[in-house]
Amino acid sequence: MDALKLIAQDSLKAEVPQIEIGDTIKIDVKIREGERERIQVFEGTVIAKKGSGISETFTVRRVSYGVGVERVFPIHSPNVQGVKLVRKGHVRRAKLYYLRDRVGKAAKLKEKIR
Repeated sequence: MDALKLIAQDSLKAEVPQIEIGDTIKIDVKIREGERERIQVFEGTVIAKKGSGISETFTVRRVSYGVGVERVFPIHSPNVQGVKLVRKGHVRRAKLYYLRDRVGKAAKLKEKIR
C-alpha cells in the first residue's frame, strides 16, 4: 500500500486550483490529435466535486448549440493545463444536478458578491 501512496504523491500537482461549486471557470485542456498537441478551452459552471487526493475530480457543464455538455476533469491530470476563474456563483447546495432540467435564464446562477 505504501508503494501506491508514493506513486500518488509524485503525481499530485503542487498548485491545485481553488474552485468551488457554482463557479464559472475556463479550463485549458491539452488535446492530442495524432502527432500534434493543442490547447482547447472549455468554459462552464462547476456542478460537482468528488473524491479526494489523486482521484479528486470536478464536473463542468455548459450549453453548446442548445445541447448540454458535461465533462469530468481530474484535478491532478497532466492534460489539464490551467484553470481560470471567470465568476463566483452563489449556491446553497453541494451538487447542482438540478441545472440539467433547467433551460435559458432559469439555468443561471446568482453571482457571489465579494
